[in-house]
Amino acid sequence: MAGTFVPLRTVREAAGAPRDRLGRPVHDLRISVTDRCNFRCVYCMPKEVFGRDFAFLPRELVLTFEEIERLARLFVRLGVTKLRITGGEPLVRRDLPRLVERLAAIRRPDGTPPDLTLTTNGSALASLAGALADAGLRRITVSLDSLDDSTFRSMNDVDFPVDRVLAGIAAAREAGLDPIKVNMVVRRGLNEPSIVPMARWARDEGYILRFIEYMDVGHTNGWRLDDVVPAAEVVASISADMPLEPLPQNYPGEVANRWRYVDGSGELGVIASVSQPFCGACTRARLSADGHLYTCLFGTDGHDLRDPLRAGASDADLEAIIAGIWERRSDRYSELRSQDTFDPALDEPRVEMSYIGG
Repeated sequence: MAGTFVPLRTVREAAGAPRDRLGRPVHDLRISVTDRCNFRCVYCMPKEVFGRDFAFLPRELVLTFEEIERLARLFVRLGVTKLRITGGEPLVRRDLPRLVERLAAIRRPDGTPPDLTLTTNGSALASLAGALADAGLRRITVSLDSLDDSTFRSMNDVDFPVDRVLAGIAAAREAGLDPIKVNMVVRRGLNEPSIVPMARWARDEGYILRFIEYMDVGHTNGWRLDDVVPAAEVVASISADMPLEPLPQNYPGEVANRWRYVDGSGELGVIASVSQPFCGACTRARLSADGHLYTCLFGTDGHDLRDPLRAGASDADLEAIIAGIWERRSDRYSELRSQDTFDPALDEPRVEMSYIGG
């Protein structure tokens, strides 16, 4: 409860950035600024669950921009090098460029800025791209599951046209948000025919496309293993039309397996969290819109940072809390899932994708 926080009296003695029980540092912080979204994508926020009567977070429980900035600064002091703004859909949060401006002013201990980026469904990007860039956003990722308008409308389930997302991507390029990455979640039976056309479009336009295996995040999307199109199948289908060769990682802990076109015309990536788990190198922390820290995308419970934040905790207190949470971390859900039979009906309820932003 607010007002009951007792300041920590001990000082962390470990030098440098905290590491979890598997030796993984914290390098990436995903910041959810809202649990709301204007899409009802069938693999994330199905309409039959997130309908008109769904109870989203009340405004007073959502972190303010000032609170988000303060926590982000502490994470950067603990070793975070990348800040990603997410949602829900982050562009539905009013005055978001003000938060971008605050986060863009943060500096790492060596004086350099962290990598600041944002993931969006692109629906409001045409009108906001310029303001986001002016505020200091460095680059952007847009979720786009098909270029086919009927397929795209059926997947977002609010009848939103693909042309408006494409206009947003063009506006982002015009504003200088580059490189632009595009994420495509592939679900068998829904958008498999879009794999090769999406790859060709992204290659021709100079965008970096990331194919994402349909994941068992949360408990509302009806996930089945049979609906997953393995990354190897995606790569094979593209390479048969446009030959590919593997690329090394850009940095330790990168989640995408990178490939480039043999003719030198660009690259793409596949995120194979189901068929090829990468938990062993995971360096991501996730901050929910109401200030809960999650150390795994498939987590069940978060750690409350909002209450101590609002109860007067000092920066040193908060830093010690965050470091302690990370140092106790031992998450490796995808590796365990791949070893055991997965039964979502028996599994403990997990946090929804829309709550922590992926």
